[in-house]
Amino acid sequence: MSATILDTIGQTPLISISRMNRPEEAQVLFKYERYNPGGSIKDRAALYLVETAEQRGWLKPGGTLIESSSGNFGISLAMIGAAKGYRVIILVDPKTTEANLALIRGFGAEVIVVTEQDDSGSYHKTRIALANKLASEIEGAYRPDQCFNRLNQEAHYQSTAREILEQCPGRPSAFVAAVSTGGQLGGISRFLKTYAPRTQVVGVDAVGSTVFGGQANAYRTPGVGLSWTPVNLSLSNLDYAYKISDEQAFVTARAFARHEGILMGPSSGACALVALKLAQQWGPEHRIVSMVADGGDRYIQTLFNDPWMHSQGFSTTASPADIRGIARRLEPWSASPGECANEQTGLIEALQVPQATLLANAELHLSDTIQVRRPPAAAFLD
Repeated sequence: MSATILDTIGQTPLISISRMNRPEEAQVLFKYERYNPGGSIKDRAALYLVETAEQRGWLKPGGTLIESSSGNFGISLAMIGAAKGYRVIILVDPKTTEANLALIRGFGAEVIVVTEQDDSGSYHKTRIALANKLASEIEGAYRPDQCFNRLNQEAHYQSTAREILEQCPGRPSAFVAAVSTGGQLGGISRFLKTYAPRTQVVGVDAVGSTVFGGQANAYRTPGVGLSWTPVNLSLSNLDYAYKISDEQAFVTARAFARHEGILMGPSSGACALVALKLAQQWGPEHRIVSMVADGGDRYIQTLFNDPWMHSQGFSTTASPADIRGIARRLEPWSASPGECANEQTGLIEALQVPQATLLANAELHLSDTIQVRRPPAAAFLD
């Protein structure tokens, strides 16, 4: 039987690097999510959320998918909606790139640009609130709700985390991922702390984001950051947290394209930089797995646009030695991330989180309580 486009989601490669890594250091491996059909790791959670909604009866044929997303998750939902025949409405903000807008529209989705900033100076809360309002008004609408729906992290617990342990020889000494809605880092960290507890889990955020607390400021790095700690992420499952500046993230991503032939976006550049830092601390018997959430081709107008980079004061010619030096000087934001939570318990009520999200979260809480989980292969266990 032939596969559909959605059957190709997952089973992405784990790739090594040759010029940024030294033989005497821990080996850095990238989980390269660009090979999903929608071009990013968000395909995994988007499909899991949609198909779970179909199974539960929350989404029926002819229905409408409504989501707040400035990039990859919106693209993934637009692709899935096109493949399954759903109407798709994506709420974006002025920071969304023209490339992402073109892809969302290319799959036939409708786009609403939200220009009202929230109390943190970002657009997350105003986008989410409007998406929830539209979902309550449009008959047959379903909100995947990547920020508050714990099915987001469940998708990565059930697929991405297992792939990493299957593909990595032995087990990784550390795992590095960026945090935004908390899905990938939340699900993978929970799996690793259950089945490979000696693996250090490291979360990466942007300077200016307050997922790990601190002072809120504007930042340029897409794919990271919130003004609160997302419900999908338990910071107690993290061993370290790093905050990476825009310049560090963009310059590193550029360098990996030029010197390793690996395209990645700025948030993945931030993770790669932290992975290099960890590699310098350990010997060659160790392995560091770092998520590369998408390819850098979505950032042509910024990351790979020399005039734009120069306008931000960012270098366009960083060498491997330059990047390794930046990595060496990094210091963790926190060695106790569990103490840094910036939880805002009133958001669920204030933003009127949909009933389907609350039902999904309640079901997952029950399954956690009675420990209903597909067990991993015995080889996964520490």
